[in-house]
Amino acid sequence: MLDNAAFSDPQRERLLFARRLLVGALVTVVLSIVLILRYFDLQISRHEDFATQSNKNRVLVRPLPPQRGLIYDRNGLLIADNRPSYDLTIIPERTEDMDQLISDLSELIDISERDIQRFRKNLKRRRPYEQTALHFNLSESERAILAVNGHRLAGAETSARLDRYYPFHDLFAHVVGYVGRINERESQNIDPVKYSGTDSIGKIGLEKYYQQQLLGTVGSEQVETNARGRVMRVLEKNPAVPGDNLTLYLDSNLQREVYKAFAGKRGALVAIEVETGGILAMVSAPSYDPNLFVSGISQKNYDSLLYSKDRPLFDRAIRGQYPPGSTIKPLFGLAALESKAISTDFTIEDNGFFYFKGIERPWRDHNSAVGGHGSGVGLARAIVESCDVYFYELGVRTGIDMLAKYAAEFGLGHTTGIDMPGERPGIMPSRAWKKGARGSSWFNGDTINVSIGQGFMLTTPLQLAVMSARIASRGDVRTPRLVKAINGVDLNADSEIGKIDIDQRYWDYVHQAMKDVVHSPHGTARKINHNLGYTIAGKTGTAQVISIGAEEKYDSSTIDKRQWDHALFVAFAPVENPKIAIGLIVENGEHGGLVAAPIAREVFDAYMQSQQPASMANR
Repeated sequence: MLDNAAFSDPQRERLLFARRLLVGALVTVVLSIVLILRYFDLQISRHEDFATQSNKNRVLVRPLPPQRGLIYDRNGLLIADNRPSYDLTIIPERTEDMDQLISDLSELIDISERDIQRFRKNLKRRRPYEQTALHFNLSESERAILAVNGHRLAGAETSARLDRYYPFHDLFAHVVGYVGRINERESQNIDPVKYSGTDSIGKIGLEKYYQQQLLGTVGSEQVETNARGRVMRVLEKNPAVPGDNLTLYLDSNLQREVYKAFAGKRGALVAIEVETGGILAMVSAPSYDPNLFVSGISQKNYDSLLYSKDRPLFDRAIRGQYPPGSTIKPLFGLAALESKAISTDFTIEDNGFFYFKGIERPWRDHNSAVGGHGSGVGLARAIVESCDVYFYELGVRTGIDMLAKYAAEFGLGHTTGIDMPGERPGIMPSRAWKKGARGSSWFNGDTINVSIGQGFMLTTPLQLAVMSARIASRGDVRTPRLVKAINGVDLNADSEIGKIDIDQRYWDYVHQAMKDVVHSPHGTARKINHNLGYTIAGKTGTAQVISIGAEEKYDSSTIDKRQWDHALFVAFAPVENPKIAIGLIVENGEHGGLVAAPIAREVFDAYMQSQQPASMANR
């Protein structure tokens, strides 16, 4: 029998077990330490990195575009609004194949090649996680189609937004302007942060001039999305700040009356509140519907506007430059009186022609066919009956330097400073102007032409209204303004910025002469004084479009209608306490007294009616 002791050594086995246990424990401790260190590294040292990467997978930061500021007329009537609409947008990082997605979308709804081109341009200036619009103003049926097929359109979304809307359509088009899609040139000049989430920007008019105030401040929100990019919940939100609201001096009712008065005519009218310089009405006719431009106008509609002979897109009120004709005669009369070039007693004899020493060609009067205005023609009669020969003499006596000086004070020959973009300065010619623009010296013949508002002289309807308001106020110089208040805060508590220094006797004299233009039997605007319950002071004007020789007679029947003379009128009312001043032109209207003055009468009537107490207005 064998001895078990030869095969078993308990002491050695216990030592071996203890060694193995120690090694195992050491390995376990080391691995535990490594695990703990790794856990510390992942959960503490690199926590922010992984949290950020995780959030990128499930959290989307989206800009919140602000609501564009609203625009109201002086009575609180909304003339530029925002209304909800729906766009088809794409988030680039949510789609694997952009071209295929666009192709799939084009099969479901009508997406034009123009939409696609615009989308690809906008895509270049947007971050991958930002929405970029592909198609605007989705119809209800289009939204339903996209919703049904949403499971196979990863990255595409239907997004709600507020779109600009102009409820009066063409009534305020040139003044308020419109917003449109940001183009490539504009995108290079704007702050991408301020404009994130919006595709629109003011293009013309007040929408452009007050773009920064109307825009507002962009907000943001963090949203949690699922694997398909669908929003599950909002994690954090910083609301957008709406744009400022504008209140205008414009009166919608008066604007409408002006627009109606220009029906079928081309021209412009500006009406100014004498006391403040606020624009009560500003119309350029014909007009257009600015809503066409908000989401992108079709090529067909744009071509019809762009190539129309009537030029509806052209803002005649601030950009149209026309010879003022006889409308500037009261101004030049004041200049001549104040500079002592003439006196109120100075008279001439008018036989219909004016001859200047050394020049064979005579300047004629519009009344030359009947022998002129006769003898004893003074300044007042020359204004009332619009005697050109008197003003030829007045111009030579006063000189271009003095005429240009006073013209500038009354707002001619330079921009008025109105709060609108694109205003043109007109031309009040002078020696320096002709030397610079034409490279030649000034001649007396130039002065003679300017003295009746012809020659090189050009003015805008806005400038004529400003001139009329400064005559009405006896020299108060105010900058014309469209915006009265921003967010209810008045901008122009005191808008007077200067005073034209002219003797009160001469103001009285010229005011009376302008009143007689309308109210005397010989006045050139006498036809509008029928049943007139208040007094109007005015001056008619007729501006030549084509030159007529000294021996020729103007005959509209022999020339194209678009070459007929322009009809102009400046006026203010009531004469005793002027409240409203007007400057207007009817292109190719021929006669200021017959065509332009009746329009002014309609506008004055509407204004005076609006100033009456409600009880009297309803009688």
